[in-house]
Amino acid sequence: MKKGLYIFSFSLIFACTTTPIKEKKLKTTFSLTEAAILTEAKSIIESSYYCTLITQDKKGQPKARIVEPFLPEKGYTVWMATNPNSRKVIQLKNNSKTTLHYFDKSKLAYVSLMGDAYLVDDAIIKAQKWKEGWEKFYPKRDTDYLLIKFVPHTLELISPSKKYLGDKITWKPHQVLLRK
Repeated sequence: MKKGLYIFSFSLIFACTTTPIKEKKLKTTFSLTEAAILTEAKSIIESSYYCTLITQDKKGQPKARIVEPFLPEKGYTVWMATNPNSRKVIQLKNNSKTTLHYFDKSKLAYVSLMGDAYLVDDAIIKAQKWKEGWEKFYPKRDTDYLLIKFVPHTLELISPSKKYLGDKITWKPHQVLLRK
């Protein structure tokens, strides 16, 4: 019975996306430099309550909006909510390639996560991923509320206070590959 429930729940998680699921394998070891960058990234993300979700429309035009995500889980997987009728839902169905951008004004530091986002309409997961105060945005939780699961493959960071300034010539930020 548990196996059947697990398969059923897994298939519901990805039932809303039209993009095939091709999650890359999470890296398990990082260099000392990468580990330090990830520690600083966590600090920046935790101090940035909101982040910017960037998707692309059908013409390839990037579309950015502020979202209220949950803190990242293991592997920097990030969950957030949306209205199932929002334009980001249509954009994610057409193209799962997405960026999340966090900015800490006090440090003038940022973290960008590049990866893929999937739509999740599973009642059990939606019940687990709920924030107080959202009832004004999603009065009918079962129909007005949809989750986005963001799975990053790359993290970029700039943090002047920690001497992570990026490349002196190109300004390319420090980068950590999270998945292979």
